[in-house]
Amino acid sequence: MDRMTSMATFVKVVDVGGFSAAGRALNMSPSMVTNHVQFLEERLGIRLLNRSTRKLSLTEVGQAYYERALQILGDIEDAERSAQALQTTPRGSLRLNTSVAMPPFLAPVIAEFTALYPEVSIAMSMSDREVDLVEDGFDLAIRNMPVSDSSLITRRIATYHFILTGAPEYFAKHGSPEHPSDLVNHNCLTYLRGAWGDEWRFSGPDGDLSVPVSGNMQSNSANGLRLAAVHGQGLTILPSFLVADDLRAGRLTSVLNDFLGAEYAVNAIYPHRHRLSAKVRSFIDLLAEHFRDDPAWADPCSRPSGDPCFDLSTIRPKGEGARATKPKTNGIRLAS
Repeated sequence: MDRMTSMATFVKVVDVGGFSAAGRALNMSPSMVTNHVQFLEERLGIRLLNRSTRKLSLTEVGQAYYERALQILGDIEDAERSAQALQTTPRGSLRLNTSVAMPPFLAPVIAEFTALYPEVSIAMSMSDREVDLVEDGFDLAIRNMPVSDSSLITRRIATYHFILTGAPEYFAKHGSPEHPSDLVNHNCLTYLRGAWGDEWRFSGPDGDLSVPVSGNMQSNSANGLRLAAVHGQGLTILPSFLVADDLRAGRLTSVLNDFLGAEYAVNAIYPHRHRLSAKVRSFIDLLAEHFRDDPAWADPCSRPSGDPCFDLSTIRPKGEGARATKPKTNGIRLAS
């Protein structure tokens, strides 16, 4: 028999003063009530109740056991109420893991979330490596790159694409690439990790292209590459949400937009689909609302001619005439 059920049955017998009354209260037959009490007595090797045809009383040991059982059952009820409350009202610590690029966009969400739910605290860590949510004890991850673990649950909260950018002064000095093959003549600032290293991939009318690039800066910081590009050091490929403000302000200009049309997702990732805690569910809902309304997640290059994000492919280096625009194929590989 289940020990906790037997304990609860024993307590009910004492509270109502009899086996039959306890059976009615518990929707259980009197014989089953008797079986539960006998199970406890046999397990403990003691008599808990003195029985007669007219009276039921606790033994000395039974009285001590009854008082302790009341405390245990009360603790269980408190634990269940607390667990149920966590499912309905956000509280406790939310352990959050994010890609390094995400915190600037999460900050206003976290601020609003903790204001709405003051019983929640946030423990956030950042990493571009894929973490084990269960092993590392995270409730939720927000990542802008795919995850390999198919057992995790993902919810798309925003989409973005990659943009090839440089500062207007860089283009004025070095010209603008008109085809991915032109990048062999440009200083390309590259990311040390992930898909956008020293080979940049494009998709155009002739299919997918893989272009080897080089330059005078490599970094594992996307923001470091962005700042280098803003200061005219060279060209770099970054997620659209990272450069949206720079594009709109004219600090950066995009090129080769027609070759970078693939769409990527920002996902909320969590281990379990069922019985998602209120703190996780509420945070994801608020996050999706923020990202939907944040202009950084609108397409910064869907602008008319003349906007700072307009593709300046017609710019030529200062002091030079128009150069030939025939696409080159040296160093270009069709992606398989």
